[in-house]
Amino acid sequence: MVIQELKPSKHVEGRWLAVLEDGSILRLGEGEVVRFALYAGKRLSDQEAEELQRAAKGSALKEKALSLLSRKPQSRRELERKLGEWGAMEQESAAICDRLEELGYLNDAAYAGMVARHYSAKGYGERKLRDEFYRRGIPRQLWEEALAESQDPRQAIDHFLAKKLSGREGDRQALKKASDALARRGYRWSDINEGLRRYGAVLDD
Repeated sequence: MVIQELKPSKHVEGRWLAVLEDGSILRLGEGEVVRFALYAGKRLSDQEAEELQRAAKGSALKEKALSLLSRKPQSRRELERKLGEWGAMEQESAAICDRLEELGYLNDAAYAGMVARHYSAKGYGERKLRDEFYRRGIPRQLWEEALAESQDPRQAIDHFLAKKLSGREGDRQALKKASDALARRGYRWSDINEGLRRYGAVLDD
């Protein structure tokens, strides 16, 4: 297999295009160009061609992963799942994720903190945050540290009760409805009851 042409991409910085004699095009990173000592006119053995194609696939997967992370942060497990959907083997996914962690693009601890801050700011409680950690594949050993970055639930509960009750402190049905809504948002009953007391209302167990 002969490389008929080797040229830098006009659209993506750091990407090179290797046009092979069969008309196929390999999209490569600068690292692959240097590692395989590529140049126009170079003849590749069958083994070299196979290794180059694997390297091109890995480079393309890494590029897609970086593009995804720049748009939407992910946990390592989420990214591994996505790489699998893109055709990466388990070993390929692990290697790509390892490299992205080394470069700082993939960080489960930082991602967990971001999730905690985001959902607590939207008025959700600890149980909701834990559900999100689980759903997103964030390792359990990172949960407690991330929860420490969430907002104080008292402020969110007080705001919610003031909005929902507003002069109906003695309405048992309104109190029950507001309490149930807070529970569905992931707040603990102890925090909800404390919020009711601060508001001047108490809902019996």
